[in-house]
Amino acid sequence: QVRLVESGGGLVQAGGSLRLSCVASGRTFSTYAMGWFRQAPGKEREFVAAVSWNGLSTSYADSVKGRFAISRGTAKNTAYLQMNSLRPSDTAIYFCAADRAPSGDAVLRTAPDYWGQGTQVTVSS
Repeated sequence: QVRLVESGGGLVQAGGSLRLSCVASGRTFSTYAMGWFRQAPGKEREFVAAVSWNGLSTSYADSVKGRFAISRGTAKNTAYLQMNSLRPSDTAIYFCAADRAPSGDAVLRTAPDYWGQGTQVTVSS
């Protein structure tokens, strides 16, 4: 059974930092892009960041460029999201996702192959 488990969420003041982790299990993820979506109360789920299977390509939503950094673990079944200069508008549930991308693109479809359960990030003003 495939599982994506997120950790690292929490409560932080504006301007602070958090590091999210995602560990995938149940299959080989060496040709899968991994990344993050988020959903704030009353809003649709939105793309945040993605990293290619080899860690060489990344992509970001405009709202987080320059503040967030995504990376891939050497074991290829982990992904990390370093979030700096957090804002109250970053408050959301953050979901890890994995999607087939053997070409090496840092792209996640809106309906990726696998989802995690989510971790809450709350940024206070």
